[in-house]
Amino acid sequence: MQKDLCFAAPDPRAIPIRLVASDGALDDLTQAQRAWAEHHGFRGALGQNCALPGADGQPVMVLLGTGTPQERLCRRFALGHAIAGLPQATYLLSNPPKGADGAELALGYLFSCYRFDRYRDQGRAPARLIAPDEVDAAQLERIAAAEALTRDLINTPAEDMGPDALEAAARDLAGAFGATISVTTGDDLLAANFPLIHTVGRAAARAPRLIEMRWGKGKQTLTLIGKGVCFDTGGLNLKPGASMGLMKKDMGGAATVLGLARMIMSEGLDITLRVLIPAVENAVSGASFRPGDIFTARNGKTVEINNTDAEGRLVLADALALANEEPADLTISMATLTGAARVAVGPDIAPFFTDDDGLAADLARHAALVADPVWRLPLHPAYEALIEPGIADLDNAPSGGMAGAITAALFLRRFVPDVPRYAHFDIYAWSQSNAPGRPKGGLGQGARALFALLNATGTKT
Repeated sequence: MQKDLCFAAPDPRAIPIRLVASDGALDDLTQAQRAWAEHHGFRGALGQNCALPGADGQPVMVLLGTGTPQERLCRRFALGHAIAGLPQATYLLSNPPKGADGAELALGYLFSCYRFDRYRDQGRAPARLIAPDEVDAAQLERIAAAEALTRDLINTPAEDMGPDALEAAARDLAGAFGATISVTTGDDLLAANFPLIHTVGRAAARAPRLIEMRWGKGKQTLTLIGKGVCFDTGGLNLKPGASMGLMKKDMGGAATVLGLARMIMSEGLDITLRVLIPAVENAVSGASFRPGDIFTARNGKTVEINNTDAEGRLVLADALALANEEPADLTISMATLTGAARVAVGPDIAPFFTDDDGLAADLARHAALVADPVWRLPLHPAYEALIEPGIADLDNAPSGGMAGAITAALFLRRFVPDVPRYAHFDIYAWSQSNAPGRPKGGLGQGARALFALLNATGTKT
């Protein structure tokens, strides 16, 4: 899969790139260079480039347009993407932007170098960029490697990324960073009191499992829970074909928390980390669970099944109940949980839910700093009654079709009553079309915002 994403080594032959705003002056260029740029229509538009030739016809400088601040805000990573798309050579920035803008450009370059080539050659290699002195190049490379892991896992079809393969990926990650890992599989889930994980996965040919990884001995404790539904047919409430086509990405929550775990471990943050991934396939067979069934979760709450296609919250419920038995300072769940979240904020924003106003504000601030957009949605208490069916403690799919993302988050919150700080992310985990730094396919969302927050508040080991 994806090779290491990294910057180029210093090279005296590197071609300088000069960033030029849409209203930028070119007065310090030679008359011939200005004439060349004008002849080729260079106006400093966002991502526009113009190579200036020397006497031998080889480029001596590349002008790269930065457009306006509003354009850059709307098209994040556009500059780094433009650099990656230059003709193959090694480049360096002669006037790199400072601070967060410089980091975004450099990270956008690395993200634009990503290729998912497991099944097909994806074309020419990108141009090479020497990292600007103003950025922490090593950290950005670690972030890019983590994002590549997330994208690779999501992009891999379910035939090659079932619960067993997701476990193997977690084991590889644990081995790379000295983490410990334990897995409870198949009918052992019942003996270990994970009834909902077993229920959702029991119809599939590949056994369901709960993956648990631990790393670090820091003062701050963090638990990450990721939905690992490796393929979702909808169960007996079978999805139509058009809705099933992207269901290989229904383990996007698990892929994202594994990417975030990689960021944390590779950075060496002073954290005690716990990762929980319920990994299943929601399949159809004689063993499928049924609408109208009632099951008892790990924490003793009974759940009425009113739609077998609302399976993600079921597997997360057992994992969250386990997390609640050993409360961490911060607990995060991530899942591709509801279509309602996409209707609310679209595919480009990661909505999250939390009762902690301080955590919400910190997340929003750090998300803006690292160009990883998130948005807080409400845990509206008036909707609690919607998830209480009367015949059981909880309803996995309230009727009516309204506030679906909120009721799902309220459902999950019932399983972590004792954790001091909890946030749930309802992510899309997919780029619907090619965008700067985000080719069509799997995508991590929210992880960099969380990492920036953790990196700012913690210390390294």
